[in-house]
Amino acid sequence: MARKRKEAAPPPGSPAWMSTYGDMVTLLLCFFVLLFSMSTVDAAKFEAMAASFSQTFSIFTQGSTAIGDGILISNGVSQLNELSEYFNTTGLTADSDENTDQVDKENTDADKQWSDVTSAEEFLEQAGLKESEEMAEKIEEAIKENNMADVVDIKFTAQYVELTLKGALLFESGSANLKEDVKPTLDKVGMILQKYSTGTVEIEGHTDNVPITGGRYASNNELSSARALSVFNYFMDTTSLNPAYLKHAGRGEYVPIADNSTPEGRAKNRRVEIRIFNSLNSN
Repeated sequence: MARKRKEAAPPPGSPAWMSTYGDMVTLLLCFFVLLFSMSTVDAAKFEAMAASFSQTFSIFTQGSTAIGDGILISNGVSQLNELSEYFNTTGLTADSDENTDQVDKENTDADKQWSDVTSAEEFLEQAGLKESEEMAEKIEEAIKENNMADVVDIKFTAQYVELTLKGALLFESGSANLKEDVKPTLDKVGMILQKYSTGTVEIEGHTDNVPITGGRYASNNELSSARALSVFNYFMDTTSLNPAYLKHAGRGEYVPIADNSTPEGRAKNRRVEIRIFNSLNSN
C-alpha cells in the first residue's frame, strides 16, 4: 500500500494577502473620511472668514456677507445691489448690525477725510488766486508807470501772473534775434521780475500756424523755442535773476489764443509769454 505524502504545515500568522487587503481597506477608509471632512462646513468659522474678507477687500456693500444658498449665491455679483432686500428676507440683518454700524462709521470717517482734502484744495486754490491777484495789481501799476500798457498784456490765475509781449514787437518775421528798440522794454520787464518774482519764472514762445519756408529754422517749433531762448538769455545778461528758477520753452503753433484764419488773429498768436508763479506754486 502506497504511503501518503505528508503536507507541509502553513507558515505562522495571517496569510500575506490579508495584509494587502487590510492596507487597501484602511486607505479607502481614510479617503472617505477626508471627503466627508471636506464636505462639512463650520458655519460660524465660515461666517467669520467671509466677514474678514468683506472688510479687508470691500467685496460686499456695507461690509455684509452672503452666507448660505440664495439669490446672491446662484446669480453672482450681479445681485450685489439687492443686498439689503436679501438680508431682510433671510433674517441675516440682525446678525450683521454690528458690522454694518462699524462700516457706516468707517464710511463716515472716509467721507470726512475726503471733505477735508477737498476743503484743503479749495483753500489752496483761493489762497493762490488771492496772492496772484495782489501781485498782478502791483505789476499792472508798474507797467502803467513805465508806459508799457500798450505793449504788455497782463492776466493772472491761481498759479501765476502772465505777461504777454507781442512777437512783432520783439522780432522780425522768421527771426529769433531781439530788435534793438525793444530792449529798453525788456529791461523794465526784467526789473519787474526781479522785484516781484519769488520762485519760478517761465518763458514761452508761440507762433501762428503759417508754415516756415526757407530760412534758418525748419519749423515753427524751432522758431518758437529759439525766441524763448533769446528772451531767457537777455534776462540772464541784464538781470540778477537766479537761472535755477528760469525756464524757457517753445510751443510752436499749438496753443493759439486767436483765430489763425485772419491776419489779426495770427498777429496775436505770435507772442512771448512770461509767467511769474506765486509762492504756492513755484517748483
